[in-house]
Amino acid sequence: MQRELIIQKLKERGCRITRQRLMLLDIILEEECSSCKEIYYRASGIDSKIGAATVYRMINTLEEIGALNRRNMYKISYEEGENQKKDSTCTIKFEDDTVLKLSEQKWYQIIQSGLQACGYANGVSVKSVIAG
Repeated sequence: MQRELIIQKLKERGCRITRQRLMLLDIILEEECSSCKEIYYRASGIDSKIGAATVYRMINTLEEIGALNRRNMYKISYEEGENQKKDSTCTIKFEDDTVLKLSEQKWYQIIQSGLQACGYANGVSVKSVIAG
């Protein structure tokens, strides 16, 4: 049902419904893909002739017709500056627009815990975090 509605919107927008577009649509509808790159890798496993630009254009088109929303679940921004103090914060904005401000120390603890939980820290402490 969802697939047919999206195809109809694409047609209304004047898009040709190609085999590659249908394949990309199926990949997106079947699985939770976290990035265009992930969609591209899955698609290129099915059709080696597909290009990354085709994937990005399709994602943009789906976003334009309202079928897809690429917004992150949360956004993280670290407030940097020359006069940065020890109590500086990391601001996390969630999808529902709630905001959480963390002290630098708490932010480092969260990063350290997350890295250890995912097996990246291997007992080594985080020295610095560079955003950007």
